[in-house]
Amino acid sequence: MMQVTRHGAQIPALGFGTFRMSEPEVAEVLPAALAQGFRHVDTAQIYENEAAVGAAIARSGVPRDQIFLTTKVWVSNFGADRFQASVEDSLRKLKTDHVDLLLLHWPQGSDVPRAVQMAELNKVRSRGLTRHIGISNYTMAQMQEAVALSEAPLVSNQVEYHPYLSQAGLMAAATAAGLSLTAYFSLADGKVAHDPVLAEIGAAHGKSAAQVALRWLVQQPGVIALTKTAKVARLAENAALFDFALTGAEMAAIHALARPDGRIVSPEGLAPQWD
Repeated sequence: MMQVTRHGAQIPALGFGTFRMSEPEVAEVLPAALAQGFRHVDTAQIYENEAAVGAAIARSGVPRDQIFLTTKVWVSNFGADRFQASVEDSLRKLKTDHVDLLLLHWPQGSDVPRAVQMAELNKVRSRGLTRHIGISNYTMAQMQEAVALSEAPLVSNQVEYHPYLSQAGLMAAATAAGLSLTAYFSLADGKVAHDPVLAEIGAAHGKSAAQVALRWLVQQPGVIALTKTAKVARLAENAALFDFALTGAEMAAIHALARPDGRIVSPEGLAPQWD
């Protein structure tokens, strides 16, 4: 498994995401994902499945120190009166004394000053409840502000990223600030599976369009891809990304699929004014 290293964090380049997965789905699929070789697991307080994730990891037989575990603090818990307790609750549900990466989930949706949010995030790190800290869905300016406000280095900005949404500007800013980009909705909510350009490239490598899209992500320096499936049968396909490489021309052809209306996730009240 390829890894992305930022400020001492060694993050597996391919992660298993649990967004929109029910607890029964997590209980069925996550142990199989770990058996398939996934070692990066992503959840969040708002997903309401942290307990299922913790139980699945505990009974998987994979040692906790071999799993890179991420969760995210929800906007309603950003205040100093709730932040620490919410993280402690997440750890109880996850059956662990720490996560490997803790993120602030959205930059909007809370009137708590960003300086307070970052101070609370750093306190959690100082207490050993997380090894590393980061952010999610931050624009370039918000990311730079967060970096400036944080005592400890931020290691990742988790954002929507797939072939139909260019993140070139954000990628350059993240690299300059020392952060990785973690891509969610990496298969564009299933749209990549039917893309003729991706299918043609895949045919040249004996791979599916989805595998090509995921390979395109992890082949970019500093990019981590989250993939998710509720079907155990799809796990092997999603994991088989490291036995082929895309050419420069193929990478460019996939970048060229980006379009102005390519963004899928932009919830009112949470999303910033995107770059």
